[in-house]
Amino acid sequence: MADQQETPGRAAATLDVDRSDEAYRTWLKEAVRKVQADANRSADTHLLRFPLPEEWGIDLYLKDESTHPTGSLKHRLARSLFLYGLCNGWIRPGKPVIEASSGSTAVSEAYFAGLVGVPFVAVMPRTTSCEKISLIEFQGGTCHLVDDPRTVYEVSARLAEETGGHYMDQFTYAERATDWRGNNNIAESVYSQLRMERYPEPAWIVATAGTGGTSATIGRYVRYQQYDTRICVADPENSCFFDGWVTGDQNVHCERGSRIEGIGRPRIEPSFVPGAIDRMMKVPDGASVAAVRTLEAVLGRRAGGSTGTGLWSALRIVAEMRAAGRRGSLVTLLCDPGDRYLDKYYSDTWLAEQGIDIAPYRAQLDRFLAGGPWED
Repeated sequence: MADQQETPGRAAATLDVDRSDEAYRTWLKEAVRKVQADANRSADTHLLRFPLPEEWGIDLYLKDESTHPTGSLKHRLARSLFLYGLCNGWIRPGKPVIEASSGSTAVSEAYFAGLVGVPFVAVMPRTTSCEKISLIEFQGGTCHLVDDPRTVYEVSARLAEETGGHYMDQFTYAERATDWRGNNNIAESVYSQLRMERYPEPAWIVATAGTGGTSATIGRYVRYQQYDTRICVADPENSCFFDGWVTGDQNVHCERGSRIEGIGRPRIEPSFVPGAIDRMMKVPDGASVAAVRTLEAVLGRRAGGSTGTGLWSALRIVAEMRAAGRRGSLVTLLCDPGDRYLDKYYSDTWLAEQGIDIAPYRAQLDRFLAGGPWED
């Protein structure tokens, strides 16, 4: 290192390190343009109305995120994460983006990696289904399999260090990468689409949590816009978000993984923001599956299990509003299409193997939607 001591009678030299690179700046501008163009050419996702008896005076909607180019709610997250990583200078030309994910986030991130021309590696358990691996590879990604699912975080970080790539780390950056003040985020989109409905400001928005980023975005936006809407997060079995929210203990853990893909975590993730949430509900896996089967019967649409978790909670809140004589609207999310889960939530064989009995929950939903009371 050069001697930085001042010479008597001479002014100190200016220290100047210029790390700008014209080729990199040109690549970066084009990469950001491509990611933003994806949002610009994509029509907004639909807001579907779930039919309820007219005399209840309650409207229930599902925000259909399955219509994104990569087929899930995670398309929004992946777009935000890529813009965040690019603008922070973390994603570089020719260097891989690495993520700990075996699900929809990996599919969407592989898509955006291909869009900007960088390699993508998804770190996932060796037990991941061939269908999920195929979806990631179809988008141009590579799958790195590990024997112990608990090591996906550390293996992702190590691969990034070894390759000079970027570990995207959705579980840390989901809540901060999304512009929660607006910019057509999911919350702003919902309120815009409800503008001409009879109850334009929903009483409740029901979300589920994988990273916690969606509920954080919606909760922050509601407070920023000074709406009276309340936020409920529905949590499946074998997930710690509910226990951590109730007890305030951010160190709780679960031994088993969630059977409802895309949501539920064995630890409290950094992107989960408890203060942005008004209520949490623990939903049995049988109720989640029963709800997506009911959705198919009512709307003719198949959805993944996480949609059922949110729909069950939303219908329970509908029952509370009905019992109290309150009118208004609610919104929940249709997170991804059910054709990704034909061998799970739509398979009676899989349900039997898992010991999940959906019959009592289906009967409960059928009675309620026919006008009967909600019976817990």
